[in-house]
Amino acid sequence: MSHTPPEDKGLDPLMLRDQLFGLWNQNHLQVLHLAAIQGFSKLAEPHEALLTILESCPGKQKGRSHTLGYHILMDFQAWIKERPQVSLSSFSVHKVVGLQRRALDLLTDTQPTFVDSLIDIYKLRSLDPSILRLHIVKLQALNCYKEAVTLSINFGLQTELKAEEMLVPLVLQDKLPLAESFVKGHSHLQQQLVMLLDSWCHPQFRVEDLRKQFPRLSLSKHYSAQIQPKIITKHIFRLIEKFKIDQSLCPNALHKRRLDCLRYLMFKTFVEKTMAEENWTDHMQYVVADDLQLQVHLVEMLVKYCGLQKASQWSLRYNIPKNRLPPGVWETQQSLPPDLQQICLNDITHEEWVPPQSHCQRFYQVPLAKDKVHFVDSAETLHRCRSVVLKEGVVVGVDMEWQPTFGRVAAQKVALVQLAVLDQVFLLDLCAGGFCEQPDLVGFIRTLFSERNILKLGYSMTGDLKCLTATWRELSEEPLKTEGLLDLLRVHQKIQCGRINQVQNGPREVLVCENSAEKGLSLLVQQVLGKPLDKTEQMSNWERRPLRISQIRYAVADAYCLLDVYSTLSSNPASFGLPADLRSITSGQSKTSKEKKQKVKRDKKTAQATGQEECQGAQRVSLPHSDTVKGLLCGESPSEDSPPLTPQQLRVVCDNMLQGLGRYLRCLGVDVVMLENTDDHRVAAKLAQAEGRVILTCGQPFQTLRSQVGEGCCLSLDCSEKARDQAVRVLKHFNVQPTPSDIFSRCQACNSDQYAAIPRADMVAMLKEKGFLQDHNNTDHMFEKSCQQEELWLDDTLTPSVTPEPPRYATQCRWASLSGLDRDTMTFPGGSPIQLHTVPPALLQRIPLFYVCTRCGKVFWEGSHFGHVLSLFQEVLLITDDDSISAARPLTLAQSK
Repeated sequence: MSHTPPEDKGLDPLMLRDQLFGLWNQNHLQVLHLAAIQGFSKLAEPHEALLTILESCPGKQKGRSHTLGYHILMDFQAWIKERPQVSLSSFSVHKVVGLQRRALDLLTDTQPTFVDSLIDIYKLRSLDPSILRLHIVKLQALNCYKEAVTLSINFGLQTELKAEEMLVPLVLQDKLPLAESFVKGHSHLQQQLVMLLDSWCHPQFRVEDLRKQFPRLSLSKHYSAQIQPKIITKHIFRLIEKFKIDQSLCPNALHKRRLDCLRYLMFKTFVEKTMAEENWTDHMQYVVADDLQLQVHLVEMLVKYCGLQKASQWSLRYNIPKNRLPPGVWETQQSLPPDLQQICLNDITHEEWVPPQSHCQRFYQVPLAKDKVHFVDSAETLHRCRSVVLKEGVVVGVDMEWQPTFGRVAAQKVALVQLAVLDQVFLLDLCAGGFCEQPDLVGFIRTLFSERNILKLGYSMTGDLKCLTATWRELSEEPLKTEGLLDLLRVHQKIQCGRINQVQNGPREVLVCENSAEKGLSLLVQQVLGKPLDKTEQMSNWERRPLRISQIRYAVADAYCLLDVYSTLSSNPASFGLPADLRSITSGQSKTSKEKKQKVKRDKKTAQATGQEECQGAQRVSLPHSDTVKGLLCGESPSEDSPPLTPQQLRVVCDNMLQGLGRYLRCLGVDVVMLENTDDHRVAAKLAQAEGRVILTCGQPFQTLRSQVGEGCCLSLDCSEKARDQAVRVLKHFNVQPTPSDIFSRCQACNSDQYAAIPRADMVAMLKEKGFLQDHNNTDHMFEKSCQQEELWLDDTLTPSVTPEPPRYATQCRWASLSGLDRDTMTFPGGSPIQLHTVPPALLQRIPLFYVCTRCGKVFWEGSHFGHVLSLFQEVLLITDDDSISAARPLTLAQSK
């Protein structure tokens, strides 16, 4: 079938391409569209001509969201839809396969619309699967892993390809969502993905093994840093829940999570001392279970935190082999009397309802006697509860307790529901035998939460409602309707916002409540009622019965305090910066939050389209700020009325995902503590509280850490940014203005700001004394010769005969006298030995003065690093005329490797 009149041989495709390319360069897209439509009608073989044009089109160009080929293809698809007679059916089978093969070679464009259109126009799904598989293998050989996976999904070839070869490159290149799309709808592939990730959590796993397996794959430092058990484990458990996979298929991730839980429980109980030892015992039995390796870890940590006796008791309980015990534990076992060889695991000690006087003076107390607290665990007690709680106009404090998820994967289910009214509290015991299945119980819950005329008070109710839905399947099938619910978290945010707005001088707004050890509801109770809540029982075993008196007291206080807080705020809302109607805060806050999310999404799209940078850090700050502070959060220049800070005034703790950022900030003189890769994120919160530091983090830990420190003491950054850009963002955020004299004023290795200056002669003597300069005569000859040469080619720069000038950062740090050096151990008081082995002997010929960190012993000298740092941070450095002059001198810092 001919598509053009016989007398017309058709338009040359290359001429049409040149015409369209000219219009494309002139950015005349509308004219290009018309020219393409007209040109297609003049082609003798449109399908073949289209491929010829697309094959010679330029690729992606900066500043343009689409390619020329994309525009031509979209126009062709629109043109051919109106001309059904133009089809592949007029060609021979051999000709069609040839065109389809050529079309396959063009399927490297990452835009889904382009790919789908090409597949549709050339009917590529009808190709022999073996040809498609071969093409996908070819793409992999070209390192086009993303394109290979995208095509395999489009053609439905996932089950016919080697899953590991498809998935590993994606995960390594931080494209896990695409890997999830690859396995979607294929349960065995989903299991393979999860098991693959789990194998990366094995203690003996090394990223280098993957590099050998995929030698052509380019792995950046950023992506390599993401392949660590802590991050991978989070992905594994998310996928287990998403794909409904048996967690027994992931032994390494389970072990990693349980080990992290063990460390966390030890920290909470024996370091932070915020968990009762009874609760620790309950949770520890579940976490350790019958895992011998975890049992050994437990005993080792008990030796460290509690001593040999407690470690010996637990080692006896688990019957740990002698050869796996830490030193001293076996001997302590043998000396323990029989009455101390057993651990009392379920010892419920007698407790009084009224706590000790010291407790009453320190914490909020419920003004109710014990007989005003009623357990609801039967149909009769439920009826009594209904008659009191479901009265019109009543105010009810609502709270819930559930078992903490230490090493668990299953959804949390509510164990206890607390309902507090003015003169009594009802405790719905969902763990009581058969009570959870009471037919009237779910109906009561629905009625309570849907009744508009009953005011329900809660704090951060989202988590409570989620667990409530997981408790009853009926609530998943027919979602719970909520009316008349006031979440005091919104009210608390409003109060905090008012407090922030009262603070002046820009950057200090970030440090509101920086010294408060309380958070969440306990902080609100302290701010409104004067005393915080006792949260010791917060992470109790809420499924064990009977509950201890201290647990019941805690549960009652958590619900009843909501009534007292609401009453106090309602009586004088203006003093807390609140509107007269507290209920109006919820809807207004919700709307504002929704609008903010929509604005963030719009801004993100705009930034991506125009190539502008996003301000991820600003989007994670929880409360609204003034225009000045918003500018700071977005990395803009500080306003004139915002006093600048020196680097020494900023004290931060960097999460283990931001170690590169931490090193840059230290480089500029900021006081930085960096977590190790093995540290739990919560260590950052502990350091922030104890030392008045601001937490710098990124990703998921932000929400957890923010809730553990004072408002504004936690800043989230964009993990995808380079460390240098993150450092600039932090400096502008806090209005820190470093000067060239701040550069290298802190040791980049240990954060110390104390150095000792060691002249060349002393350094030579030390190296000889410790045997690092073996050929003394030859060294002395070279040294003498180099000194003579220096005088010739350094002119009036530093020479051995002139006292070396102190470094530019001398005024920003402390200096120790050499008289404090112990020449036998080569250490300063409280420090490590000087790292003499890192000093290359060749440096002695040209370096007149060395600088030693008195804490870690690292050796520094003038080199080329200063100029590099100066050029990196020019936009934030405060450079005076004196700095400009001194910067011309070739005095820059290097360090021992």
